[in-house]
Amino acid sequence: MISTAPYVIALYIRLSIEDIKVESMSIDNQKIALHKYADTMEGICNAEVVEFIDNGYSGTNFERPAVQELIDAVRAGKVNCIIVKDFSRFGRNSIEVGYFMERVFPLYGIRFISINDAYDSADYQGDTGGISVAFKYLAAEFYSRDLSVKSTTAKMVKMKRGEYQSKICLYGYRKSADGRMEPDEETAPNVRLIFELAAQGYSSPQIGKVLVERGIPTPGERKAARGIAYHDVSRSAGLWQTSTITRLLDDERYIGTYIIGKRHVTEIGGSHVRLKDESEWIKIPDHHPAIVSKELFDQAQAKRRHSKCPKKTVHQYPLRTKAFCGCCCHALSRSGGKTRYFYCRHTKVNDRAPCYNMTVKENELEAAIYDTISKQAKIILNLDNLSNAGLLDIRLAERADYGQQVEGLKAQKRALYEQLILCEISKAEYMECKAEIDKELVRLEQVFSALNTQTAQMQMDADTKNASRKLAQEIIDTDGLTAGLVDTLIERVYVYPGNQLDIEWKIKDFCAEG
Repeated sequence: MISTAPYVIALYIRLSIEDIKVESMSIDNQKIALHKYADTMEGICNAEVVEFIDNGYSGTNFERPAVQELIDAVRAGKVNCIIVKDFSRFGRNSIEVGYFMERVFPLYGIRFISINDAYDSADYQGDTGGISVAFKYLAAEFYSRDLSVKSTTAKMVKMKRGEYQSKICLYGYRKSADGRMEPDEETAPNVRLIFELAAQGYSSPQIGKVLVERGIPTPGERKAARGIAYHDVSRSAGLWQTSTITRLLDDERYIGTYIIGKRHVTEIGGSHVRLKDESEWIKIPDHHPAIVSKELFDQAQAKRRHSKCPKKTVHQYPLRTKAFCGCCCHALSRSGGKTRYFYCRHTKVNDRAPCYNMTVKENELEAAIYDTISKQAKIILNLDNLSNAGLLDIRLAERADYGQQVEGLKAQKRALYEQLILCEISKAEYMECKAEIDKELVRLEQVFSALNTQTAQMQMDADTKNASRKLAQEIIDTDGLTAGLVDTLIERVYVYPGNQLDIEWKIKDFCAEG
């Protein structure tokens, strides 16, 4: 029986704030160009066309709702082909664009087309286009970098004059009528309390306990109550974190010194930031009203233990940024000497939390994850795909046969018309014969179209299986968990008390039951 499952074409459209000035980049014009291309694609019949639109989003990163929805659809096997106007619509970050084009899309058998770049992954037979394609999306990234440099330069001039201020005030302050910072009568007393306790010799965890006992909301809870929800404060459970109190006690802005330019983006056009050396910060004394006096600030610093360590080397390990507490959903910290282990730091001061003092050895966690992955890899490698391959060959032969029959009937129609012109047959005979040919031609074209769709899907399924088998073989050959395998397969690993695990997979079907 011939399958009639639809071939799904995803049209991805993006318009940033800068693109609004360019008429050809408008949402409507992109739609017209993409739909026109999809309608004229050869060998694709009765396709289902869906749109994914990000309006007003930058292409420098992939934190865009529609592109995330598209990626989820790809991983769920709901998309066969993606069409964009050009590479820059999909993204302006060459590393992330390259990751999807070279690893994700081939793994899921996705055909990727960029109209203006004359790129169609189907033309490369497993390759990704080489250096010419790489240069095209590098050019898109450099354009974004140039805009970012100009914007940053203008902002730095304002910073040095004390004119540029963040839209969000730090805890203890609020915006006055003229837009400058002034003490917030509701939260400024909490800041003074923290400094007074520190000056009396209280440690940061001890200060946190006092604040919790007095029912003082955390800065995150305070923002959420005012409709400023930057993160899920429900996870904090009302606990003041030691890191929050430490940062607050270190902040000279509470004595009226305005500090700006503390961080810089690690890559122009990107969103990841890094803290600068303190000598590079812009400091403006007496910029705004102080919440604590200089004397109280110095007393608090004198009582605190300052044991600054040299900048730590960032250690690379397979589960870096991947291990999370299953109870409170916070990232697990990593510690230990020869025997490394993960632990939940978030509830360190809350002995009533279910994840209090929860630890798991790193080698045991890695072994459990690799065991799960390797078992599925063996299942994939043991599957017999010969029958599917033989069925694809049969369907290809049937498609070729029906294609010949269609062409043969079209030739008969041309010959019949010639007979009419040469008066070899009457018009009535011509119409009668033509009607019979047209009827058969419609039937054959419908079968041919269905076979065409089915073989295209089967070919993509075969490509996906081949990619899965290649990945499975890589897992077996590696003989242990690596950062590369984790990055390819795993989104997060949630650890629960009793060493129970819950793995969130990037490739959702990889570890399904065999």
